[in-house]
Amino acid sequence: MTTAAAAPDSDAVLAARFVREAMPFHTVLLRTARRLTLSQADAEDLVQDTLMNAYTGFHRFEPGTNLQAWLFRIMHNRWISTHRMKQRRPDTFSVAEFTDNDMLGSAGHSAIAERSAEDRALDLFCDDRIRDAVLTLPEGFRTVLYYADIEGLTYAETAARMDIPLGTVMSRIARSRERLRAALAEIDDDIRNVA
Repeated sequence: MTTAAAAPDSDAVLAARFVREAMPFHTVLLRTARRLTLSQADAEDLVQDTLMNAYTGFHRFEPGTNLQAWLFRIMHNRWISTHRMKQRRPDTFSVAEFTDNDMLGSAGHSAIAERSAEDRALDLFCDDRIRDAVLTLPEGFRTVLYYADIEGLTYAETAARMDIPLGTVMSRIARSRERLRAALAEIDDDIRNVA
């Protein structure tokens, strides 16, 4: 029973210690975050995220070690994670940002969106049957095949870009190549039967 009563007190003590020891670094964290993010709003978000992560893991912090260095390491790791996540995501735009001219096309420019690299690569196939065989692959299979065979990325780079395990990339590429071989063999048989 004393353990249950001590746990809330220790949480309260830990929280008070965090406020007393870590919060004085808020200003210096914010200044460094501004240099990393180049944006006041993003810097504030980064500092908030840093302090939340630090608070969550504060029970692991060893008193007597360099708290400022610990906080900066957390902030730097959070910034890297956020930066990588933003690189993986396509840019998004609010509908409110577009004007009528954007929607209708202006100065002779088409309002049609640019086609994806995968679609442009499919256009390189001269035979519609080959293109159709590629399009029958599931989206995930098609994407890994595109990155590995068209873009020339390594399996590890493909896994990092798609944020999936390396083994998944390897199996998807093997399965998609197997399916394409079967589909292309059927096309070859059709061509031979016509000739």
